[in-house]
Order: sequence, then structure tokens, then C-alpha cells
Amino acid sequence: MEIYLVFVDAIRNSNKFWAAIVEDGNLTVQWGRVGYQAQTKVHTLANHQRAIAKFHNLVAEKKGKGYRENQPEIDTSDVYEIERAIGLLNAIRSYVIHRNFDQHYIQLLNQYLKIVPTPLGMQIAPYTIYRTIADVDHQRELLNSLLTPVPQVAAVAVGHVPEAAEPKVVSLKTICKNFWRHL
Repeated sequence: MEIYLVFVDAIRNSNKFWAAIVEDGNLTVQWGRVGYQAQTKVHTLANHQRAIAKFHNLVAEKKGKGYRENQPEIDTSDVYEIERAIGLLNAIRSYVIHRNFDQHYIQLLNQYLKIVPTPLGMQIAPYTIYRTIADVDHQRELLNSLLTPVPQVAAVAVGHVPEAAEPKVVSLKTICKNFWRHL
């Protein structure tokens, strides 16, 4: 049993994650700022059931504080989240075009960063995250590439049915290097 949560509030300079995993009678928790070295604590409990109970209590506490469930990787089978992120980028794009960084822009940015946790440094400057439309378009292209089906190789033997392709999983750590090219 495991979970990955994020909390983003660009105005309050908050861009955090919290992750937990239960293995046997241990609950391992990691937390920190997205993109930075995580702190880790291992709770050694008497048995698996107690570890699960502690897990559920801590998750409820974090969700009560505004953390949202997420994942440290984007799985291409999760088309809904990818399309949602692209939709948010489309909305953000119009704000960048007009250089209108009002409260609605901040809300869109926070929603986007909850889907795509991104290392933004120790001081978030929400008005300079997107300097140009090209920055938004670059991210949109990368997300759209996750929706592009991988071409299947034609079967050599007649009547051979190729195995179903595994969904492509992209680590946010690897795409973030190119994703936020100006940061």
C-alpha cells in the first residue's frame, strides 16, 4: 500500500509532496519540497494492520490540510489526467498572451502543478513561471507526446497476434529537465 500526495499554493510559496508506503509492519514516510532531497522517517509498528491504520490516519490528516493524491510518474494510460493538464495549459496560455497574472491564473497554475508536480526552486515566482507562450507550448507538446500511440511493429508470422503494448510510464524527474527548460 502506497500513496503520493502534493500540496501546491504558488502565492504562499508552497510546493510540497508527501509519500508513504506500508511494507510488513513498517510505514515509511517521505516528504519535502518537490525537486529537492526528501526527508524520510520509518515508523516500525507491531504488525501490518497497525502500519495500515497509521497510514490511513496520516493520509487523512494530509488530505485535511489540502494535499491532493497524485503520482511521481505520469502513466500514459491515465489519459484523463494528461488531457486535463493540457486543458489547464490551454487556459494558462491565454493569460500568458495577455500578461494577465490575476487570481484566476494563480488558481489554474496551482491546479496544473497538482497534476504535474514540478521543481520550481525555493522561491516560487508565479508571475515568471511562464515567460513566453513558447514555454507553455513546449510543455503542451511534451504532454501531447504522451498521448501519441506508439506504432506497433507488423507481425511477421501470419495469424500472429502481437501482445498488448504496456502503457508508457514517464518519470517526472526525467521530463522535468526538459519540461521547464528555462528554470
